[in-house]
Amino acid sequence: MRVKSNYLMEQIDQAREINCSWDIFSMAYRLKKDSLSNVGELAALKYLPDLKLLPHQLEAVEKIVFQMHGRAILADEVGLGKTIEAAVALKEWMMKGVVKKVLILVPASLVQQWVAELNEKFLIPAKAKHKSYPWESYDIVVTSIDLAKKDPHKTDLLKQDYDLLIVDEAHRLKNDKTISYQLVKELKSTYCLLLTATPIQNKIEEIYNLMQIVRPGLLGDQIEFKKMVQKESYDSIKTLLYQSMVRHRKKDIQGTNANRSIESISVHFNDAEMCIYRELEGADFSHPFTQTTLLREFCSSREACYVSLKKLNETNCEEISNSIANLPDHSKALKAIELIKQLNQKVILFTEYKSTQLYLQWLCQQHNLIAVPYNGKFKKSKKSWMIECFRNKGDVLIATDALAEGLNLQFCHNMIHYDLPWNPMKLEQRIGRIDRYGQKENVSIFYLYMEDTIDTRIMNILYKKLDAFRNVMGEIDQILSSYGISNTEKELTDIIAESKSDEEAEVKINNLLSIVELEQKRGYIHESS
Repeated sequence: MRVKSNYLMEQIDQAREINCSWDIFSMAYRLKKDSLSNVGELAALKYLPDLKLLPHQLEAVEKIVFQMHGRAILADEVGLGKTIEAAVALKEWMMKGVVKKVLILVPASLVQQWVAELNEKFLIPAKAKHKSYPWESYDIVVTSIDLAKKDPHKTDLLKQDYDLLIVDEAHRLKNDKTISYQLVKELKSTYCLLLTATPIQNKIEEIYNLMQIVRPGLLGDQIEFKKMVQKESYDSIKTLLYQSMVRHRKKDIQGTNANRSIESISVHFNDAEMCIYRELEGADFSHPFTQTTLLREFCSSREACYVSLKKLNETNCEEISNSIANLPDHSKALKAIELIKQLNQKVILFTEYKSTQLYLQWLCQQHNLIAVPYNGKFKKSKKSWMIECFRNKGDVLIATDALAEGLNLQFCHNMIHYDLPWNPMKLEQRIGRIDRYGQKENVSIFYLYMEDTIDTRIMNILYKKLDAFRNVMGEIDQILSSYGISNTEKELTDIIAESKSDEEAEVKINNLLSIVELEQKRGYIHESS
């Protein structure tokens, strides 16, 4: 790691003895002058008069610039403005003349969003990587990490010297065995900012891998770190982490969000639909999870369940799939259409299934609603196009969870959770697309669920239980991972699928959440300092 700031300041003392260039001398002079007269003041804000930083954002930028030597993890929760914090830090270093060459790695769907925000809000001349131009021709370039990790791009990038590296959605680097991680670890940069709302997703060791990028050696080697974890030395780990990590939580921040209203709407199957649901419920499948999946799919749409039944090689599937094929519509889908029309405003609707997405798009068309799809199968350019179609002409954006990461969609303030995910922590990621910094309208959230079905079990057993843990919702995964539960969603799925009654499922979930409650009382590692 190069320490350019120290090097440049030394040039002032050496200027009388050597024939240094005017660029080096002037950069050193400005840096030295700033360090003597403006300690603790952000010069960039003078040139961004329309930008009003919230107190926690100002605190984050000051920590990054003045205390953390420009190498840090920005880990504020969803919607608190990590992109803004990183952009202000970039602007500050550009004003001081210590940053000129910048590489920004983001998910493909966020490239254009980053370019637009840097240019329009921060007056930073960033450009998206174009295949026709070499990497060395860019001063500030934004590209997807999926492109950067492929050769010849990877080889070319490793030859570059960057003043600043920014990685958005950096939790994707959690596995140090991946090509993406190895690329970021090997890139040469003076300053480095990793942005993620979930610095740990499954295992506490993941934060070690991220820290090895921004501050290698700070947490010791892997053996030393594992010993600290085994000894539950969380206070020591927390002290070290906050030397290079900034984390704020929504519950501690005032005035960051619009008012949020949440309404749960129950829907009843008609007689024909309920008859088929009971057939699925009573059928003998080879694995209880198969039955649970089919029940959830049928609560979503005829199409989702029908497609899965056709893929199964089981004797009792043909008759049920024929019955489903004869259904004219789906009660939940019709209720969603009714709700969208009542709102008479733009709506984002989340579903878990691609088949349901296609059906809902068709149904919207039948009711003269302009529906725009969005899913992970789309290419980057198509995703951007779909967002613009929704912004300019669409009534409904029908999305899978591919939309739940990173995008800013504050121009919409209504969201329908058509399907409820097994892992309620996903809900906050979804809601964070509209309930985030910059939202000027009150946000309306709706949960649709089928009465007297597995949907109701999820609502009554799971969501209501987890409501008591709302303040640590984003960290339940991290807490449970330290107890050997590496996948919270799978754990919850297994509990509901394998329990013979709601009472049995409730007892098991209570036992699971007692771990969270214990760690809450003890003061878990990720609480904001």
